[in-house]
This record gives sequence, C-alpha cells and structure tokens, in this order.
Amino acid sequence: MAEGIENVKKRLDRAAAALGGSGVKYAVIGGNAVAAWVSRVDAAAVRNTRDVNILLRREDMDRARAALESAGFVHRRVSSLGKAGAMDVFLDGPDAKVRDAVHILWAGEKAVPDAIEPAPELDRTEPGDGFKLVPLEDLVRMKLTSFRGKDRMHLRDLASVGLVDGAWVARFPAVLGERLQGILDDPEG
Repeated sequence: MAEGIENVKKRLDRAAAALGGSGVKYAVIGGNAVAAWVSRVDAAAVRNTRDVNILLRREDMDRARAALESAGFVHRRVSSLGKAGAMDVFLDGPDAKVRDAVHILWAGEKAVPDAIEPAPELDRTEPGDGFKLVPLEDLVRMKLTSFRGKDRMHLRDLASVGLVDGAWVARFPAVLGERLQGILDDPEG
C-alpha cells in the first residue's frame, strides 16, 4: 500500500517538474488537488488517490508532450470509460497501465459533451507542495460539474475541514449550488 501511494506521489512530482521546467502552464487537479487543499487544514484528513490529473491548455500539447516524454512518460489516446470520445494520458513507462498514468483535462473545454460547465481556464494557479495547484473555487466547480461518487466524496472532504461551507452555494449556478447544498446537508452521504 505504501509503495502504491509513493508511486503516485513520484509520478506527480516528475510530471510537475517536467512541465514546470519546460515552462508549460499546468495545474494539478483531481484527488491530488483535494489532498493538497485538505492538508493545509488537517493533514490527518487527507485521502490517498490512485492517479494524477493535470489541467493543460490544448495549445500547449506539443510542448507538454515533449516535456513529459523527456521524463519517461509515454503518450496515449485512450477511450474514456463511460464517457464519449477519448482522452490523452501519459503512461508511466512503455509497459504501464492507464491507471499508472497522468490523465489530462483541457482548460476551457468540457470533459464530456454533456457536462454542465467546461473545465476552468488556466489563467491562475496556487502554489502546491512542489507543484502548481488549481485554485480552490475552480476545483470545487470541477467536482460539482463531474459529480461522480468520488467527486462527492472529495467535496465532503473539503467541507469536513471547513474549506467549503454554506456561503459557497451562492458562488455557483443554481444546479451546481444545489449539488453543493445537498453535500452540505448530508455530509455522511
């Protein structure tokens, strides 16, 4: 278990160093972003995640690909389970599985055609622990838009440490605000 957790952290660190060192704009999103935000309040409340998700601008793909490949990652387009189309991933070596990859989402684009909102633009980031982090409000908006089981769990984690509360509901369009209110009303799920 510890080795699996450490491998995800190493993958995140390598990808961030490669992108940052090449001047590619990026932000860590997903479970690692939730963990980074939660750890600022209560390190004991951090939940481990199995993958690395990064937000990039599509126009930076060639530079990002060169940077990640120079760090040992292998680019693939893979079908998205339960989603229309395919997604770009960077496998952690030629024999790695998709779960051992850096998953890419595109700034300003919908992750799936019927998504309520697109992913945020990549115009600002926050400093993370050795990487650039998506701002908290953008992360919450992404989690409310996707709203899968793990997204709801992540929202509960953010609320449990006081990073998100009822005052946040009005920050979002009605449908997203209702989703957040539902999480806050039923924190145990």
